[in-house]
Amino acid sequence: MYQLTIEQSFDAAHFLAEYRGKCGNIHGHRWRVLLEIETEALQENDQERGMCVDFSVLKEELKKIVDRLDHNFLIERGTLKDKTLEALEEEGFCLVELPFRPTAENFAKYFYDLLAEMGHPVSMVKVYETPNNCAAYRV
Repeated sequence: MYQLTIEQSFDAAHFLAEYRGKCGNIHGHRWRVLLEIETEALQENDQERGMCVDFSVLKEELKKIVDRLDHNFLIERGTLKDKTLEALEEEGFCLVELPFRPTAENFAKYFYDLLAEMGHPVSMVKVYETPNNCAAYRV
């Protein structure tokens, strides 16, 4: 079995609605995303011969996803009042509403699903919220 791992990172703020503790307040992280893919055989066509997947293609696709989140305020849909959202947008803040609570666990599945839908043989995604704490998702 061959395995590749690539990494991208992004900076973003979030909060955990209904959380009793520090994470219930707005705060930021440098999120690190590690994508692992596995294949039993290497490519045989000319361009990717001898490769699992072209690193540059994989890195570019992961980067496009993290760039949509970079330097944004990540919000679980439905957790802020409409007036609050309007005020933040009026002030020029960049917001990304997500259909899930913005935890490392949920982000790991989010990245896994998006890259698997692109046809990559994803084996696992790890998302580091801090240098010492990460969550992983694999099937």
